[in-house]
Amino acid sequence: MAKKQVRSLPVGLRSRLGPGRPPVHAETWSKVSVVLFDRQILHLDRVASGPRAGAGRTLNRAEVIRALIDGLIDSGMDITSSPSEADLRARVARRLGTPFR
Repeated sequence: MAKKQVRSLPVGLRSRLGPGRPPVHAETWSKVSVVLFDRQILHLDRVASGPRAGAGRTLNRAEVIRALIDGLIDSGMDITSSPSEADLRARVARRLGTPFR
């Protein structure tokens, strides 16, 4: 998988690069594909657009997913012993204070 390196470019040079999105990440990154259930995508879209919809900029799906992963990493929670996705989901829900059904 190819890593992308973001270069800091002077404003004048950015305008000469042509169409497309400007670099927005301050660290290396890789593009990945994951399979999500339709219910998860619907919830992601509600979460992403809901809180800030009236206040201007909204979060996109990738920002919400990255924030959740970074929050899990920052928590220091050891997830290596989880034998299944269901077990991991229940452990994370308990850690967040929400009893998982």
